[in-house]
Amino acid sequence: MDGTWGHGGAYQTWTLFLRAWGAHGGAATAEAAARLPALRPEDFHPETWARFSGQLTDALDRRLRGWAEALTAALDAAADEFDAGRALAQARTGLDAVRALAAHRALPQELREQLGELVEGHIAGFQRQLEAALDGALRAGADPRLIEARRRTLRENPLTAPGPGGAPAPDRAPGDGWSYDPAAPARRRIITD
Repeated sequence: MDGTWGHGGAYQTWTLFLRAWGAHGGAATAEAAARLPALRPEDFHPETWARFSGQLTDALDRRLRGWAEALTAALDAAADEFDAGRALAQARTGLDAVRALAAHRALPQELREQLGELVEGHIAGFQRQLEAALDGALRAGADPRLIEARRRTLRENPLTAPGPGGAPAPDRAPGDGWSYDPAAPARRRIITD
């Protein structure tokens, strides 16, 4: 043995993809996602499979946290209920990439089901948190009419609804549609004088 290593195979391909996907978003990695190799737990040592599962859930968690922060900021900045509804609709579009990774065909069926439940549970939990925040604002003395209008907007635009098209859509390429990926990091800042 000469001490050099070749490519790490399917594990390395997935690991590199998950790092890029977690950092840059679904649109930036859509082409790579289509080329991911199929994985089977029996091809890996149990500790290696557990480590891979951890990397996968960490990438999903990182994207979901970024998505939640972006949605919270958009809702806070919403001037009216139309802006809030638009933020919620765009947030659902941003979830398409997360749902697509959780349901990726190269992952084993059992893992896809577990990840799907995890993602949907996180989304439903965030919807509940948004409604609980409205209850807290009402108890703190906020205008009940404004709170009820926002609650109606939240319920008319549930985050748990699938993306536009009725089912989780594959990652979008940049420029498709008018929406953006709110979980992706900001690309530029505009500083005015």
